[in-house]
Amino acid sequence: MKLVIVDDDHLVSISLKTILEASGEADVLAIGKNGKEAVTLYETHKPDVLLMDIRMDTMTGLEAAKIILTKYPDAKILFLTTFSDDEYIVEALHIGAKGYILKQDFEGLLPALTAVLNGQNVFGNEIVTKLPSLLSNTKSYDYAAKGITEKESEIIELIAKGHSNKEIAEKLFLSEGTIRNYLSTILEKLELRDRTQLAVFYYQNR
Repeated sequence: MKLVIVDDDHLVSISLKTILEASGEADVLAIGKNGKEAVTLYETHKPDVLLMDIRMDTMTGLEAAKIILTKYPDAKILFLTTFSDDEYIVEALHIGAKGYILKQDFEGLLPALTAVLNGQNVFGNEIVTKLPSLLSNTKSYDYAAKGITEKESEIIELIAKGHSNKEIAEKLFLSEGTIRNYLSTILEKLELRDRTQLAVFYYQNR
């Protein structure tokens, strides 16, 4: 997979590049040190995944992600940071980042990148435990009013819990193609862009 790494600590970036390329599964196309460079490097290289820190000078990772995702809605951005601040997590989800993991979860970085590349959402263990409380809403959403069926509701819940299309297909005894069709229909009904926004929507409205 082709990557761009952006972190204001150059030593961290170099270390990540060395470790990831040594795996034989990643090719780091470029390294940047702030959000402004992240935007430029993404437009130049169009990486499979942008691995980016959040707190950086000149422009934060969140600000850069907003710009990139506005122009390139299919961009895959994985935040790797030392901060598990609640507001950062919520904003990262709202803008459409594919994942948010902490630097102390370093051993799981390559699997996380691979999962993001394959269209899954990835959150470190500490982040996962926070999601329900951060995104919960006291009002229950009326899915039926949007034409969401019982089966579609079941799929929404599984997606929100981080299951891939393959895993959902196995659980529901359906084909992956059928799950993809269900997902497209669900997104259209709820006027959402992708499965990340769908997960956020689920936790906000359950």
